[in-house]
Amino acid sequence: MERRATRRFQMKLPMRVSWATKSGNWEAQTESENITSRGVYFFLPTKSKKGSLVELVLVLPHDITLAEPVRVRCQARVRRTEIKKRNRVGVAAEIESYQVLREDQSTGFKAQIRAIKRQKQS
Repeated sequence: MERRATRRFQMKLPMRVSWATKSGNWEAQTESENITSRGVYFFLPTKSKKGSLVELVLVLPHDITLAEPVRVRCQARVRRTEIKKRNRVGVAAEIESYQVLREDQSTGFKAQIRAIKRQKQS
């Protein structure tokens, strides 16, 4: 039985994920696997604790914005993790709040896009 209250969209959106553990702060470039109005599913290289906070910076492409790409910073909470493959942990995170970033808040935006493109090529 389907438990989701909102529709899930299979979208690969470039994103940066930041999170903290007892051993330090972490950051990874990745992309979403699917997204809803309330959450996102993506992969990380290491496990993140259920209930922990993560910061996501998503890039909404021209196809969605019908203008220039837009970055959105989300504060989210890890709801579920699952080990998919070696060095790949699937993470379902519930978005608690978000902020559209202005151009002057988009430091590293072009570098983030280039990093995602390099990842796809390798």
